[in-house]
Amino acid sequence: MTKPELTAAAVQAELAAVADPGDAVHLQRFFKTGPGEYGAGDEFIGVRVPQTRKVAKRFAELPLAQIDLLLDSPVHEYRLAGLVILNGWMARAVSPRRRDIAAQERIMELYLAAVRRGRVNNWDLVDASAEYTLGPWFAERSRDPLFRLAARESLWERRVALLTTFHFIKAGDPATTVELCELLLPDRRDLIQKAVGWMLREIGKRVDQGTLLAFLDAHAADMGRTALSYATEHLSSEQRQHYRSLR
Repeated sequence: MTKPELTAAAVQAELAAVADPGDAVHLQRFFKTGPGEYGAGDEFIGVRVPQTRKVAKRFAELPLAQIDLLLDSPVHEYRLAGLVILNGWMARAVSPRRRDIAAQERIMELYLAAVRRGRVNNWDLVDASAEYTLGPWFAERSRDPLFRLAARESLWERRVALLTTFHFIKAGDPATTVELCELLLPDRRDLIQKAVGWMLREIGKRVDQGTLLAFLDAHAADMGRTALSYATEHLSSEQRQHYRSLR
C-alpha cells in the first residue's frame, strides 16, 4: 500500500471512503445528537471505531497543524481520528528513546486548546484521549491545571480533567483522582456521575481497595445513585448494600 499524503484532507477522504450512511444514523442516536442532548448537533458519517483507528494508523506522522484541522471538523469521526493520531505523537514524545519535552508541551497545548474551544466534545472523544495525551504530561508536573478544568461548568472539560487521572491510577497514584472526585460529587450530570464512579472503581481494582472504601465511608451518603453504583460494582454484595443504604 502506498504511503498516504500527510494532510487532514487525505485522512478525511480515507474515512469517507469507508463510511456507511446507515451507521451514521445509528451513531447519531447512540451519541445523543438531538436537540437538548449532550451531543446536540454533532455530525457523523458512519465510520466505526476500529475502522477509524485503522485509518489513523496510516497517518501516524500527520503534522500537528493538520491534526488541529481534523479537530476543528464538524464530523465526529474526523475528530476522533485526529485524537488517536495525537495520542501516538505523545507516546513517541514521552518514550525513553526520544524524551522530547518540547514536543510533549506542544502536543499538550494543542489538545487543551481544542478542549477549550469545544472540539473534544463527546464522552468517547474524551475517554479515548485524555489519559493518553494529557496524562503523561501532568504525571510529572503540577496538576493545578486539571483542577482549573474541573472547576469549569463545561461537562467535557470536567470529564477531561477526571479521565486524565486514569493515567495516574494505572501508575499506582490515586491521590489526584480522589481530590477531583470530591470536587465533582455535586455534579449530577450523568456523564460526570459515571466518570466519578468509574474512576473510583478503578482505584479499588488497580491500586488499593482501602482507598476506595475510605472514600465511600466519607462520601457515600452524598453520592448520586449512578456514581455509587459504578464505584461499588466490584465490592461484595454486603458491601454494596451497606453503602447504598447510607444514601
